[in-house]
Amino acid sequence: MSTPARRRTCPSLSRQHPAAHRADRSVRRAGRLLCWSLAAGMGGAATETLLHPGVIWWSLLWPLPWYLTLAGILTWSLLRLRERAAHRQPEDHDDFQTREYGQAA
Repeated sequence: MSTPARRRTCPSLSRQHPAAHRADRSVRRAGRLLCWSLAAGMGGAATETLLHPGVIWWSLLWPLPWYLTLAGILTWSLLRLRERAAHRQPEDHDDFQTREYGQAA
């Protein structure tokens, strides 16, 4: 029988700043909230279509997951943009040589 391997961290993740880890985690959580609210909205819509509940509170409750879905889309997209901006590599300003020496032949 083999022994379980030790868990190693990914080198690219270990070099990141702790704030980047928090951003990654918040993007994942916002994505999960978005998926679950979308699933709850679809379940509520199916219940509304198939069962036609007649209780008073149902008309107030079933649109709630759709509002959460909209808020989740906005939150996730803003966090994802922020995460991508944090992971963007700094631009190299290699135009120093062209400014100093002019254009190459």
